Amino acid sequence: MSLLFSPLTLRGTTFRNRVWVSPMCQYSSEEGRPTDWHLVHLGALAQGGTGLVMTEATAVTPEGRISPEDAGIWTDQQADDYARIVDFVKTQGAVPGIQLAHAGRKASTRAPWRGRGYVPVDEGGWRTVGPSPVGYADWPAPRELTAEELTALPGRWADAARRSLDAGFEVAEIHAAHGYLLHEFLSPLSNRRTDAWGGDLAGRSMLLRDVVDAVRAVWPDDRPLFLRVSATDWVDGGLEVDEVAEVAAGLARRGVDLVDVSSGGNSPDQRIPSAPGYQVPFATRIREASGLPVATVGLITEPRQAEKILVDGEADAVFLARELLRNPHWPQLAAAELGDDVYWPEQYLRARP
Repeated sequence: MSLLFSPLTLRGTTFRNRVWVSPMCQYSSEEGRPTDWHLVHLGALAQGGTGLVMTEATAVTPEGRISPEDAGIWTDQQADDYARIVDFVKTQGAVPGIQLAHAGRKASTRAPWRGRGYVPVDEGGWRTVGPSPVGYADWPAPRELTAEELTALPGRWADAARRSLDAGFEVAEIHAAHGYLLHEFLSPLSNRRTDAWGGDLAGRSMLLRDVVDAVRAVWPDDRPLFLRVSATDWVDGGLEVDEVAEVAAGLARRGVDLVDVSSGGNSPDQRIPSAPGYQVPFATRIREASGLPVATVGLITEPRQAEKILVDGEADAVFLARELLRNPHWPQLAAAELGDDVYWPEQYLRARP
């Protein structure tokens, strides 16, 4: 059996393989509620044989949505809407996971096909919030969060985690990447605070530590907690991988079980040398520093490429995004190429290689 299609167990959860669905915004929710689109989209990815199906960034507050059309879980109704999706994903043998997020200063934006950019208040948007009144690109500067708000905010993540548990999710992931709120606090490019939540790395990571503690306190001991990070800002003077590795090592002691390693997203000045597997070395570095399992993502498109990453010990799982949009049955075809077996729905068996 290939390593790619071998099971992986974290706490009390076993993933049937290590091909995982990366969170991908669909811009198709209604008042934060997932719709039939999400049922079909995520359900098809489970049918295709993936080991973990992760939702899009799901906001813990209304103003935490990336766009007005993005999903949330700040109400019980939203959790109920997710429950039917979770139930179907489980019938296909995949583990359902939810990414809990707050978009911070990069919230209130348009869907990409609507000319991605800031949505003004008079067009259905809202005033964004952030660690400091420093805008992203030419978007309006966010309102700086107060100490009182920052003390209360981890509780919103905890409430979202409780609802996620009620909906049946088996994995929770805290989103601290791609220029969204928790990443904004970590990065000196966006965090200019001089109080307890700013300054050195310990201060800039305090909100993230508090969020992890709040979620872990309500998330069951037998269910894993993931953390998505941007390993670097790709900008001089920005966040660097050694800092992220140090933060990850500390969070390993607070109950994080796996680090999902991406990069960038916090500055329009970033210069990313994109190439197949360009983010893999970041995952390896964080794995070495933290002692935690890691997953890698980014321009992973070929089965043997994914297998080699795991065999070489560079990561423990791979997240796929665009490749799964192009072909939701990628795991089934990849397994055939590697000489392995993987789940096929009975209704599709006539197409099995």
